[in-house]
Amino acid sequence: MMKAILGQKLGMTQIFDEEARAIPVTVVKAGPVQVVQIKTMERDGYNAVQISYGSAKPKNVNQPTSGHYAKAGVAPGSHLIEVKVEDPSEFKVGQEIKVEEMFEAGAKADVSGVSKGKGFAGVMKRHNFAGQNASHGNHKKHRAPGSIGACATPARVFKGMKMAGRMGGEKVTTLNLEIAGVDAERGLLLLNGSVPGPKGSVVLVREAVKARG
Repeated sequence: MMKAILGQKLGMTQIFDEEARAIPVTVVKAGPVQVVQIKTMERDGYNAVQISYGSAKPKNVNQPTSGHYAKAGVAPGSHLIEVKVEDPSEFKVGQEIKVEEMFEAGAKADVSGVSKGKGFAGVMKRHNFAGQNASHGNHKKHRAPGSIGACATPARVFKGMKMAGRMGGEKVTTLNLEIAGVDAERGLLLLNGSVPGPKGSVVLVREAVKARG
């Protein structure tokens, strides 16, 4: 069974356990999602399920995409992703999947999202450089990166050198977050810890691939 769902990050709050300890949780409005296409090993070379989340205005959907949704008998969604599964026969096109069918409290999940964009950032903010000495002899170079080159050989800057540049706005996955609770009535998922991305962003929650214990 596929254990993955798309949802919208609503923000953070806290809940209390039986011993009155505060647990910080991220609230995700997860699902429902609909199955748009099923891919099989025989026809496509791999097993996967295409799921759709949200809703899109018809004027914002091009004709090929609109036809793809129409073939499945599903209203166009704002997000469409593929999730690999072991047995695609468990699903059928047009099926609606809710969060309580996928996850339960106490399980572990991996959450993927696009991190907050920070714009152009220096090396201290972007790479946690310590900065140069603030003492005697340093003239307005406190936050500078320092030397970036080697010598006449190799006479170039190595690829991957940590330098100033655009920070954030990248796909980030947080592993092994514990599911603190599932609110089936409101379609909410409570995740113990922080989730990448700003409030209102769409995240993918799936069963943890490296769960321990």
